[in-house]
Amino acid sequence: MAAAEEKEAEAAVPPQKRFYRQRAHSNPLADHTLCYPSRPQDMDWASLFPSFFPPEAPPGTPPARVEFADVGCGYGGLLVALSELFPRSLALGLELRAKVAAFTRARIRALRAAQPGRFGNVACVRGNAMKHLPHFFLRGQLSKLFFLFPDPHFKRTKHKWRIISPAMLAEYGFVLRPGGLVYTVTDVPELHQWMLQHFGEHPLFEPVPPAQLAADPLLPLLPAVTEEGQRARRAGRPPSTAVFRRRPDPPAAAP
Repeated sequence: MAAAEEKEAEAAVPPQKRFYRQRAHSNPLADHTLCYPSRPQDMDWASLFPSFFPPEAPPGTPPARVEFADVGCGYGGLLVALSELFPRSLALGLELRAKVAAFTRARIRALRAAQPGRFGNVACVRGNAMKHLPHFFLRGQLSKLFFLFPDPHFKRTKHKWRIISPAMLAEYGFVLRPGGLVYTVTDVPELHQWMLQHFGEHPLFEPVPPAQLAADPLLPLLPAVTEEGQRARRAGRPPSTAVFRRRPDPPAAAP
């Protein structure tokens, strides 16, 4: 009993970021040692969201599904905010950097232990969205995708590393349901224009006019909810936000 109580107390201690620091840039095209399911049906979601997969659930109960994905979730600021705003919706953060992903997992464990019954709807895995996104999510599963302060990869030779590209937009269109939203934020004007251009040119997406987002509770939070956003604000670099909607699937071609 004492050992169990000690373990719970350790879990409730928030992690210290100084022990999890890692360089900001990571090559998404490199071969990383990552664990990912061969298909979404093989993912062990119950281990990430145990409170949403009770063992006493009646047979035939539809399993809970992740609806929000934060690509490059960093230290988990957005995940924590999503947990409080949407307590019944599951949100998954994908983070490529090993130490940063470990920090976010420890942060969520500490929040759950310190506040039982809360933060059970968010989780983080170490993953590479540029390679393995369809391994985690079914077609049309997600209703929201977030790209907050993605790496700008300034050099032209590294533009292929950018998380927003024509090839990647096709995959985002696959996992996002029609009507679903993509949120982007950056403090790099050139990258903002890059994302506007590529989303605007893709047949599966359309920009959402600001007037249609007036009641969206996320818009005021996104620029400063992450560590990168707070750093940009302190440096006086204004962030640019854009939201795009997944268009309906085009009608099937006649035989």
